[in-house]
Amino acid sequence: EVQLVESGGGLVQAGESLRLSCAASGFTVDDYVIGWFRQVPGKEREGVSCISSSDGSTHYADSVKGRFTISTDNAKNTAYLQMNSLKPEDTATYYCAAGGPLARLRTYAYDYWGQGTQVTVSS
Repeated sequence: EVQLVESGGGLVQAGESLRLSCAASGFTVDDYVIGWFRQVPGKEREGVSCISSSDGSTHYADSVKGRFTISTDNAKNTAYLQMNSLKPEDTATYYCAAGGPLARLRTYAYDYWGQGTQVTVSS
């Protein structure tokens, strides 16, 4: 059974950091593009970052470039999203997902999703 489980969310103040984890089972992260998305109530889910372990390529939304870093640990079959210099506008539920090689930050291109973890950044 394919499963993605996010963890690491929480409440922080602006300027602080959090690291989200996405533990995968039922498949290897090396075989998929792993993406991080976020959503706030009433808005569409938006792509934050993605990584392809096969070639090491990464992509970031403009809003998080220079502040967030995506990575994977194939030995642990886990993906991470290091979030620095957090802003109140980063507040959202964050989801990880697994998609095909051309998924990039296109929500519809992802096949498997986690349940989400809440990140709240206070000003």
